[in-house]
Amino acid sequence: MPGKTIATALTGKSASIISVVPETGLAEVTHVVATRRIGAVVVMDAARKLVGILSERDVVEAFSQRGKAVLELKAADIMTRDVTMVDPKMPVDLTMEIMDRSCFGHLPVCTEDGELTGIVSIRDMVKYRIMLHQHDVESMKAYVTRMA
Repeated sequence: MPGKTIATALTGKSASIISVVPETGLAEVTHVVATRRIGAVVVMDAARKLVGILSERDVVEAFSQRGKAVLELKAADIMTRDVTMVDPKMPVDLTMEIMDRSCFGHLPVCTEDGELTGIVSIRDMVKYRIMLHQHDVESMKAYVTRMA
């Protein structure tokens, strides 16, 4: 099985990155999240530089604190600005540890030179781990069959 890195885990996943600008209204952000069936969007400035991430949890927390007034807010008002990112070469296990320890459901994937290459979700990690386990089971079956 090839390297167990984020890049490998994201093979086959759509390369499109769903993003909004900081000025995007929260009503539009929730529409994007709902219609695209995603749990978070990255927030990028006009130069396409990552400036934040905005998750479903952020919206729910803002709604619980501000009620209907949350619809007056922009992405920049509630996004996480200090974004934890992972490198495509990072091992899957380490990425899962970061996500678990920090309670992150999504992490942007950026190269060393800062290029955003994707976003990884805990769901992506679970699917990849299941695929690895299935591969291990098939390998063991093949080994046992050869030895019999």
